[in-house]
Amino acid sequence: MIRTRQLPQRRPWRWAWRRLRRVDWLNLLFLRYRLLGFLSTLVLSALVGIGGGWLVAVAGPIVTAALVVAVAGGLWVLRNIEVGYWGLVAVICLLPFGKLPVEIGLKPSFLDVAIGLLFFVWLTGLVTQPDRPFVTTPLGLPILVFLLLAVMTFVAGLGHAPLTPSVARHFVEVLLNILLFFVVVNSLHRPEQLARLTRVILLAGFATALLGIVLYLLPDSVAIDLLSMLGRFDYPVGPGVLRYIRDDPSLPQRATSTSVDPNVLGGLLIMVGALGAPQLFARRPIFPRRWTALILATVGICLVLTFSRGSFIGLGVALVVLALLRYRRLGLLLLLALLLIGLLPVTQTYVQHFIQGLRGEDLATQMRFGEYRDALTLIGRYPIFGVGFAGSPDIDTYVSVASVYLLMAVEMGVVGLTAFLVVMAVLFYRAWQAWHRLPRETLLEPLWWGFHAAIVGALVGGIFDHYFFNLNFQHSVAFFWLFVGLATVATEEVMGE
Repeated sequence: MIRTRQLPQRRPWRWAWRRLRRVDWLNLLFLRYRLLGFLSTLVLSALVGIGGGWLVAVAGPIVTAALVVAVAGGLWVLRNIEVGYWGLVAVICLLPFGKLPVEIGLKPSFLDVAIGLLFFVWLTGLVTQPDRPFVTTPLGLPILVFLLLAVMTFVAGLGHAPLTPSVARHFVEVLLNILLFFVVVNSLHRPEQLARLTRVILLAGFATALLGIVLYLLPDSVAIDLLSMLGRFDYPVGPGVLRYIRDDPSLPQRATSTSVDPNVLGGLLIMVGALGAPQLFARRPIFPRRWTALILATVGICLVLTFSRGSFIGLGVALVVLALLRYRRLGLLLLLALLLIGLLPVTQTYVQHFIQGLRGEDLATQMRFGEYRDALTLIGRYPIFGVGFAGSPDIDTYVSVASVYLLMAVEMGVVGLTAFLVVMAVLFYRAWQAWHRLPRETLLEPLWWGFHAAIVGALVGGIFDHYFFNLNFQHSVAFFWLFVGLATVATEEVMGE
């Protein structure tokens, strides 16, 4: 009997499984997601195009471009906090009084946005990395005491002056500007980071100085038109954007760049010039020396064109300190610069204006002496904690004086002024300790000297003006405490080696 081989019975599910295994599911899913991604991109592009066209029609192309740059910069800051510092410096130097062209109950300034992003990125890092140590440095406690005294005197001053939204907002901004010190010392640690930020400061300072010179040399009508274009960012417009000595158009014009006030521009140039001077003689400069010389020459010319005598003295003292303590050849350059200013025919108006100020002969200096007398009167009446930040309790006096120290004593009393001086004393005592350990001919050395010289210049300039502690000049306050933080980082880097 012949046996026949029985064929295995076909099972449908096995046949279906074999067919499914032959399908390239990965490619199928990839194609599906590519299609979804393409459709999503198409829809998003359409929405962005419609929104962008509407914004251009409503606000104009310049405002739209500024918003696009701001959003892109904000996203970049979230990835790298150093970019936040670069944006902060750019705003301080180039658009210090600019406000967003949109209103959300109030108009935030570009400076508010820049500082807010910095704080947000830093605080996010603290939350996501709880094991990260919080750096205080020896200046931490004195600065906190100074802040607490500021809050206390602010609250006490409300007993005799009404609180306005503007005063409240500006006071909070001042507190954030001072707290910027803690962000700096906790987020910048390496000399390379300090060098990169210094490059940005010098370039931004060069840009604002060059712009100030160009606007000074342009015909008045052209300069007025160009500066009035900033009106959409809440800048002043019209003929008043140009400033003159004693606000008299018959007298020489004063350079302002985009800083509105020539003295405020002069204060910024003090710090930029003092920061860049050591780079001329550094063994490892952050720029080629010819470019550093161009930056400093531009800053110096613009400073002269501001006719800001206090700023000129502040920068001069800072450079003399550098020449006496470290860079001897800088003294020869200072002598040459003084000879040129004293002998060149184009600078004789400036020389006469400076001499009149020293003698107290011009009206501006006499008015300043009157401010000093009124400030001393207020200090005599309220010596301990001052009158606060909202206004004067007496109708025969006012809270406005062209001196950081007198203004601080008026608003915060002798106690508040003493607290600030203690902060500066601790800063320079710590610097004196680091000086003996400062490594020569390194990347850090000229940066260390530049940061401290800039603070010296600001402190001297503060004798003659008030922008480094004034509710109306937030960018100057932020710039000063940024430098205090950078100087502290450089010192602690030296002490930690």
